[in-house]
Amino acid sequence: MPTREPVRPPGRVPVRPPARIPARRSAGDVFAGLAALVVLVALVGGVPYALLTFVGPPLGPQLLDLDLLTSRVGPSTITAVLVLLVWLAWLQLVACVIVEVYAGVRRIGMPARVPLSGGTQWLANRLVSAVLLLFTVGAAAVPIARLGTPPPAPPPMAAVAFSTPVVEQPLETQRSKKVYVVQPPHGRHHESLWEIAEKCLGDGRRYPEIFQLNQHKEQPDGARLRMADLIRPGWVLDMPDDARNVHVVPARQPRAETLREHPGRASTSPARVGAEQQQTVERKQGEHEAGETRDTRRDTADQQRPADQQRPTKEQRPAEEQGPAEQRPGLELVEYLAGASLAAAGLLAVLGRRRRAQLWRRAFGHRIVRPRDDAAEAEVALRLGADAPGTRILDVGLRLLGAELAAAGRTPPTVYAAHLSPGNLDLWIHPPDGDAPAPWTAQDGGQVWRLSAHEGRLLPDSQESPLGGAPYPGLVSLGTDASGRVLIDLEATQGLINIRGRQTTAALAALAVELATNRWSDRMRITLVGFGEELTAIAPDRIRAVGGLAEVLPELEATATPRQEVLTGRITGRPRDAHYLLSAVTPNHDEARRLALLARKDTAGYVVTGDVPHATWTLEITDDGKAKIAELGFEVTAQLLPRRHYQALVALFRTTEQLDGEAVPEAEPLADYGLPAVEVRMLGPIEIVGLDPLEEGRMALAAELLVYLATHPGGVHPVVLGGVLWPRGVQPMVRDATIARVAAWLGKRHLRVDEAGRLRLGPEVRTDWALFREMVRRSHGDPSARTVLLERALGLVRGPLLSGRPSGRYSWLAADELEYDVTAGVADAAHRLCEIRLAHGEPDAAVAAVRAGLLLAADDEGLWRDLLRATHATGDLVRLRAVIEALTRRAGSHAYGGGPAPETEALIDELLPSWRLHVVRESTA
Repeated sequence: MPTREPVRPPGRVPVRPPARIPARRSAGDVFAGLAALVVLVALVGGVPYALLTFVGPPLGPQLLDLDLLTSRVGPSTITAVLVLLVWLAWLQLVACVIVEVYAGVRRIGMPARVPLSGGTQWLANRLVSAVLLLFTVGAAAVPIARLGTPPPAPPPMAAVAFSTPVVEQPLETQRSKKVYVVQPPHGRHHESLWEIAEKCLGDGRRYPEIFQLNQHKEQPDGARLRMADLIRPGWVLDMPDDARNVHVVPARQPRAETLREHPGRASTSPARVGAEQQQTVERKQGEHEAGETRDTRRDTADQQRPADQQRPTKEQRPAEEQGPAEQRPGLELVEYLAGASLAAAGLLAVLGRRRRAQLWRRAFGHRIVRPRDDAAEAEVALRLGADAPGTRILDVGLRLLGAELAAAGRTPPTVYAAHLSPGNLDLWIHPPDGDAPAPWTAQDGGQVWRLSAHEGRLLPDSQESPLGGAPYPGLVSLGTDASGRVLIDLEATQGLINIRGRQTTAALAALAVELATNRWSDRMRITLVGFGEELTAIAPDRIRAVGGLAEVLPELEATATPRQEVLTGRITGRPRDAHYLLSAVTPNHDEARRLALLARKDTAGYVVTGDVPHATWTLEITDDGKAKIAELGFEVTAQLLPRRHYQALVALFRTTEQLDGEAVPEAEPLADYGLPAVEVRMLGPIEIVGLDPLEEGRMALAAELLVYLATHPGGVHPVVLGGVLWPRGVQPMVRDATIARVAAWLGKRHLRVDEAGRLRLGPEVRTDWALFREMVRRSHGDPSARTVLLERALGLVRGPLLSGRPSGRYSWLAADELEYDVTAGVADAAHRLCEIRLAHGEPDAAVAAVRAGLLLAADDEGLWRDLLRATHATGDLVRLRAVIEALTRRAGSHAYGGGPAPETEALIDELLPSWRLHVVRESTA
């Protein structure tokens, strides 16, 4: 449930809640711990003592004899070998004990596996767990958040008298209780009671309290908690009253109802909290019982509403209206959207084109509108998951295939499915054909045409060398299997595709988004029936939404085109629009009949929900998120776009429609203007000056951590930092070890921890961006030094922001203001200096100022217009023509497509009216 501020009744003074004393250990726990301790001492210490006393060392004289391999083996030799095996078994047990003790003391959760030690490690785990339960006080380690000096103890609180009777407080707290849902594993890491206690109670040693609250209670899967180290994902655990990051439910609610309301639904996970949610996390860590009382009162009020005003429960709501966490526990925006790797790449390309158009209209002193909340998290996920190489090989490889077939006078084969893996792109064709044009090769008797990833990387981009039309625009992701991504061609069915299941709308939305944004298609129309009206915000030129099939059937019947004609036209330069219909509305009998007849003769693809007769393929979306097509023998993890993710994408693209921009916030004065001890350079390639580099493989992550801390001077909590650097989740042990490594690298002088546990950099660590902003700020108030300060500021720019950053890292930039502020700040400084230079009759210096800004803000078309004006002021037409050629060539081959902005073309027409004729001559030549 969302966190609320504590409610403080009038006349009361808040008091610090008393420290909670861990629950007492039972007599059984004590006896079990003592017995385990005796057994451990006997095994670890007694076994070697007995062996040395009665048998001898591991390597006896018989095994050290050089004639052992050639002489006859006797009883003494066999005995010596057996003694060695016993010693080895003892060493294996000691290794297992060390691993288990380390895991328990350091609170790792799931210990590392000792090779070939299944039963031995199981025994060591049971013994060590029992001993640690007996000696939990000695098992705690200092958390990483206490790197600095511990804060002083708070002063004692005076007793306060309340006007309300004391008996009211227990009554209030009894109105609600707290539960926690065990999270699904990330990789090989599983949650433990120790970790849950550490996350929700602040101390892993309090895990026996959770165990005692839940011992022998039935869980959603019918099992019961019997051992403290055996918990399963999706279990619902009752929690102590002071737990945080949990769900709050009415205290009198039966457990069966609690299990129905929380069937694996994830609690708030601090590891996934973004930078903008930092204050919320810290508020949760400090919330008091008064806030929970307010939640309880709201829950009680909800229960007292009339039946017609109550919101439907999860069971009453259809699956498509439930959030993703309710449908598939533990999955967040990152898991869904980053997993749709091809769609993510296409969406980023479209988003880039929209952002470029926003930059055309950016006003001085403003930045383009940036996404927030779920929209920002959606862009983070897209950046994490986008498969640009896979998108490229599909685009270039398929176009090359079509061009080669057209050159040979051949008709493209029917491709009913494709498989994209890191090593290959496979097309499954029918009928089999062993004559695949190079660089494609035929596999499995011609049933598969394969393009290796290595060959695909060597192919030129379609922008550099036109390869022909897109022969298979209907290829779209069905989902993923263990080795890669499975795509189906909606046109290959030559009939209806019937989609069934409770999550059909989520599946149809995923199909629509990828079809509308992919690179391997040209002209396309997508008709959505009964859903997706908001998706027109993503691709208004491709997507339209209608309410029912009756609105589109007459048009489809009038424009139907035979398949052979369309395929040939695509590869010979006479393409027709590809058309796909995705319907969330079940057709009636007549509509189903007309659709079936239409699909048999038309090239378009038709995907229709409901129990539709005459379907060629049936696509079933199961409740556990699988996609099955029995006719093809496919069963994969389905690519879905549930409602929350759908809305996040729409909100993300809505931000690109806001052209007014946002005012860039004023820079805070820089306290120290001198040379810093450590400088973090971001205005170009990433550089850390003043520190020795870390060992290979650790520097990239450490640099990103340092960049984030340096650009967030208010401090960052380690939990939030973990969510930023590892948006897919990370074990606390890994997070803390990374922070500790960077702390040792920087030294205590440069990395501090405040009383709230937030990490802060010292004043002697500075970024070049902070120095840039300070110089620009001072230039505003000192006209005499304005030119010099702006030149020095632009002299700090060495290239694009954080250029050369590793792939997959710095995805947090999508949800941060840094990228937007830096681009706008550098472009504004270059524009201001250009105007000053032109006003003083120094056009060459104005050109230099603009080019400095273009090093970082190359997509800001306002700077290109400044460059055109400054170059024109030099009077050198050859130089001006070179700038125009560079601008038009760059705009034409831009990764996000499109030519120059209309305002830029109008300025070029004014400065050099003959430029279009020159460009035409160059293109024809």
